[in-house]
Amino acid sequence: MATISYAEYRAMRRFPALDGLRAIAAVIVVAFHFGGPRWTWLSGWVGVQLFFVLSGFLITTLMLREEESRGRVSLRSFYVRRIFRILPVYLVVLAATYALAHLNGASTRLRESMPYYLLMVNEFAPNQAFPHSWTIAIEWKFYLVWPLLAFVFVRAAFLRRMAVTVLAIAALVALIPFEKDWPYWPIHYVSILVGCLLAVVLHHPRGYALFRPLTSPVASLAVLVGFVAVHLALPYWPPAADGHAESMIGVYAVAVALLLPAMLAPGLPTKVLSWRPLVWVGERSYSLYLVQYLAMATVIALVPSYAGHSTRLFVATTVVGLLAADLLYRWVEQPMIGVGRRFSGRGKVVPGTPTATPNSPIPAESPTPERSELSERTVPAMPVLTPGGDRR
Repeated sequence: MATISYAEYRAMRRFPALDGLRAIAAVIVVAFHFGGPRWTWLSGWVGVQLFFVLSGFLITTLMLREEESRGRVSLRSFYVRRIFRILPVYLVVLAATYALAHLNGASTRLRESMPYYLLMVNEFAPNQAFPHSWTIAIEWKFYLVWPLLAFVFVRAAFLRRMAVTVLAIAALVALIPFEKDWPYWPIHYVSILVGCLLAVVLHHPRGYALFRPLTSPVASLAVLVGFVAVHLALPYWPPAADGHAESMIGVYAVAVALLLPAMLAPGLPTKVLSWRPLVWVGERSYSLYLVQYLAMATVIALVPSYAGHSTRLFVATTVVGLLAADLLYRWVEQPMIGVGRRFSGRGKVVPGTPTATPNSPIPAESPTPERSELSERTVPAMPVLTPGGDRR
């Protein structure tokens, strides 16, 4: 059956199925945190790895397209947009978390870790007062380093950029220690870099040709079925001797990378993942991820009998979390994204002219973070979800 050509891929301004994937990842993370034993089969902890791969893929694709259409990547504009995308909601939720802890007389632990949370080294905080925020810190540091590594030190060179990405992955794998008590943070950057590597490969015509067979409707359905099988098999993965699961996370990240090209195809999987309610949740997944513990506390305060991990706590937390996430999305996320665009000097997107030539111009960056549009307002959804995983 028909596949998506390279020119069609490069002309895409939006990847609608990715919002659906993001929505599912966010909800299974909430299930992991609050659903109890009945939901362990979902392996919700790995949802953050899906977010990490998505982030690497979308951010790198946007920068590659900006570089080709404008001649270079504006680091100033990129960092300004990231700051206004990530920090406003993060700081609002952190402040609300501190206020709640203070009212409950439990702010001491949060104060001890506050310097870590403000400096975005959350994964090294001495306690778990803001437990799931470590994934945001992982992504933040990635955003600081990756553009320099891939778009300043390496300019418009496919093979060199691929080599740098592969070497970065290898270096991070080498950093994974054998000591059981060490925080195994390198593997999460590996997941993001797997998404980056996919973006680099797909951006080149010969690289895209390798994945093009996955973009037929039949192949996309087969890939999705295979991915679901891999996901559901995670609980049966042989346990590591030290209790960590780096190899499993690595395999899962590769599975996500194979899934993403298949989700470009206009078949049944894309239609399902582009279902408007799923897209709605996906657009709010960053706020949902951040606010989930506050939502849980609200649920238990209103209905004390819901205390304890259970299906009803998971469902109620998801509903309350989505209500709060919608408010944050409307009143914090979107307005601050707009401010970031204005400060970055990128109010308008220069449209690309899709052609079949390898060097055809591409639509400049523009999507909203957490929406899967390739435009300035489109930035990957944060991680967002947790452990593991953020995402985060």
